Amino acid sequence: MKNLFAKSLFSALGVFAYVLVVALIMTHANQWFGTSDNFWTPVVVLMLLVLSVAVVGILIFGKPVLMYLDGMKKEAWTLLLYTIGWLAVIVVVALVLLATVFRSTAIY
Repeated sequence: MKNLFAKSLFSALGVFAYVLVVALIMTHANQWFGTSDNFWTPVVVLMLLVLSVAVVGILIFGKPVLMYLDGMKKEAWTLLLYTIGWLAVIVVVALVLLATVFRSTAIY
């Protein structure tokens, strides 16, 4: 059970790290790629969305699905629920930080 707890934490942190990288790209996209919109802008954005769904899907569901298929159904559900729980904790911490620490630096 302790192993599942650690695996779920690492999966959730992997999702968080991936989201940070995508957010960094999106935040600086105008500086790095310019501001002109053309046909390729929505293509790249949609491809990034597809890639993100695939990466996050693997990070969240990959190991639980393999465990489920190997007959470890209870452990698979436990791992999935722990991962979702960790993601919820990360979201709450981010919201608290956003509401308290980063609120004073917001530009209105």
